[in-house]
Amino acid sequence: MTIRSKNLSSAIKRGLKGLPAASLALLAAGCAVGPNFVRPAAPSVRRYTEQPLPASTASADVAGGNAQRFLIGADIPAQWWRLFRSKPLDALIEEALASSPTLRAAQAALTRAKESYLASVGSFFPSLSGNLQAQRQKSSGALSGTPRAPGALYNLYYAQAQVSYVADVFGGVRRQVEESGAAVDFQRDELEAAYLTLTANVVTTTVNIASLASQLQAAKEIADVDAKIVEIVRRQVAVGAAAPPELLQQQAQLAQAQAAIPPLRKQIDQAQNLLAALTGRFPSQSPPVDISLDDLRLPSDLPLSVPSRLVEQRPDVRAATAQLHEASAAIGVATANMLPQITLTADIGTAASTTGALFSTGNGVWSIAGGLLQPIFKGGTLLHEKRAAVAAYEQAAAQYRSTVLTAFQNVADALRALTNDADALKAQRKAERTARHSLDISERQYAIGAIAYPTLLQAVLTYQQARSALAEARGARFADTAALFQALGGGWWNRPPMLAGSSQASAEGQKVATAAQLKTGATE
Repeated sequence: MTIRSKNLSSAIKRGLKGLPAASLALLAAGCAVGPNFVRPAAPSVRRYTEQPLPASTASADVAGGNAQRFLIGADIPAQWWRLFRSKPLDALIEEALASSPTLRAAQAALTRAKESYLASVGSFFPSLSGNLQAQRQKSSGALSGTPRAPGALYNLYYAQAQVSYVADVFGGVRRQVEESGAAVDFQRDELEAAYLTLTANVVTTTVNIASLASQLQAAKEIADVDAKIVEIVRRQVAVGAAAPPELLQQQAQLAQAQAAIPPLRKQIDQAQNLLAALTGRFPSQSPPVDISLDDLRLPSDLPLSVPSRLVEQRPDVRAATAQLHEASAAIGVATANMLPQITLTADIGTAASTTGALFSTGNGVWSIAGGLLQPIFKGGTLLHEKRAAVAAYEQAAAQYRSTVLTAFQNVADALRALTNDADALKAQRKAERTARHSLDISERQYAIGAIAYPTLLQAVLTYQQARSALAEARGARFADTAALFQALGGGWWNRPPMLAGSSQASAEGQKVATAAQLKTGATE
């Protein structure tokens, strides 16, 4: 079908003369109803903890016991886990980033939100549709005033193009697009949150496995020592050198030592299963974890963002901000639904009784119309929908506040944990060295016959227990260091977006929306 643009242009010009001047005035002076979203200001706090932080943490002369300094205002690297300087750990994280279904789902959710947003931008433009129709019908003779006459039988063919445009006078469409754009921001921040959570979980799980492995080895050695003590006391009871209650006491101690081994194995198995899931594997395909605490390096310098920057860095706070923006735009949508809607339509085409005459001169038809629809009574539906939107905004505002408080709590918890971990490690290292020194003395005394063998074994037992506690304290420092990087946002802003173009969706759509508004004469 061919429609002359000259005919369409002249038809529209003639039709526009019949539109009320008031409608055109409204079209040119439209504005978006509802609140204009304003990002909440950062909390006006100067530090994360009640008391000022020390210049550096305590140190201990053991691997992973170096002091850590807090560098106020320093930036966080995008791949912060590389500060631990462990190639096996880096490989596990790369595998997790490549295979995690949670990350893939978050990426797909972002793509969906972005495409939905771009689809909503199309509402700014007129819609054009074509219609080709053929029908055969018979008319009644009664319609022509001759009831007994046979009706006329004829064919009718239509070829028509229709243009329609809903004038966004009160900004309802703009608020809908704004709401969709905020949904893109939310999904993008959710993707960054999933990325940060995944990498932090791989680090902490790997550290946990290494720490538990050291504790398990110490627990086995403790049980072996207890078993030797039981055998010695049993022989002493047999020759009358010890009483039976003493044997029972040592057997109970052995049973307690042996009972401590299965829970550690359980924790290691569960941690390995978790690591398999994080890397996109089944438990039966769990990746080998040959990493000990000695293979990790504890970062000496810890970047610490100023509090005013935290709300911009934390993905969960940014996601809560986007939800607040969505709720704000929804109020505008609900408000616009209560106001008049102006629709402009134009049709041009041709109609004939035969296909051959369909495009002949004189068979052209056209129409142009404008309509205004004002809701009058809907049983209070629109009013209550607006009130519900306002309540949803208040809910989002409260949730945002809660998320911000949790973010600051996480940072404060991590900072206090690091300082206390350093003190605990220093104390545990001292206890371990003291136990080692006591064991050395006991070994020399036993060598010259100054003490009995059970006394030596008790010194060995004390040393093994100190070793286990030291391994746990070392693991806590690594885990809480990772927790601090996670609490501060993980440095995602120092790497390219995970989904190409996703972070620019709102900006691109806004450019399109602005251009459409300028063409139609609508202003904000």
